[in-house]
Amino acid sequence: MRRYPVKSMLGEEVAESEVSERGLAGDRERAVLDVATGRIATAKSPRLWRALLTVEGARAPGDAELSALLGREVRLIDVPPEGAAYERSVPEQVLAEGVEAEVSHTVGTLGAAAPPGTFFDYAPLHLITTSTLERIAALGPSGHVEALRYRPNLVIATEAEGFVENGWIGRELHVGDDVVLRVMVASPRCAVPTLAHGPLGRDPDALRTVARHNRVEPLPGMGEQPCAGVYARVLRPGRIRKGERVRLTSAA
Repeated sequence: MRRYPVKSMLGEEVAESEVSERGLAGDRERAVLDVATGRIATAKSPRLWRALLTVEGARAPGDAELSALLGREVRLIDVPPEGAAYERSVPEQVLAEGVEAEVSHTVGTLGAAAPPGTFFDYAPLHLITTSTLERIAALGPSGHVEALRYRPNLVIATEAEGFVENGWIGRELHVGDDVVLRVMVASPRCAVPTLAHGPLGRDPDALRTVARHNRVEPLPGMGEQPCAGVYARVLRPGRIRKGERVRLTSAA
């Protein structure tokens, strides 16, 4: 169970947490604003912002130090600007041309399925299963992949084989005694899993393997995307603890 106090910075593991409609307590409470463009800085655009993944979000430095690290004037903010947007480099181009290359990008707006005033890309919770991680590892050349590359809030232990979350869309997850989540869509992967995360080096196969073996259409009109994990929203808030039982049920 992990939260990420600052968007696109390194996260921290927690043993328990309150869960509200805004996700885990303390998750994505702040973000980095690119002063020149007014857009949210995210490692989805690695040429400019991959250095964010060298910073621990729980101990983020001040604006001047961050600006020096990133080579651009930035500010830490806790309220998104109106119409907050971010750039997402085309992941296949990043794989082909490298993180230094100036590649094509799309522009997204924050939080289509999250409460207003939050810094989530889409929904307030991201989940991935051990089955999916084991499948990616088994199909990749190294035989290993780190969960934190995919920046999940919850890693759920599962016994079935394969990308099991693909079959969870529209269903409910009961976490512990209190919390109920609605699984919404598969999570399309960007270039972030390939990047260095703190002491972890680059791993292009963290995306390349998914792109080869699990392409699904998250939402109508998006076309098939490399996906791993799912987004969820909170139907019933409460408190969850690491190691609690998770039950998958049909939608109510």
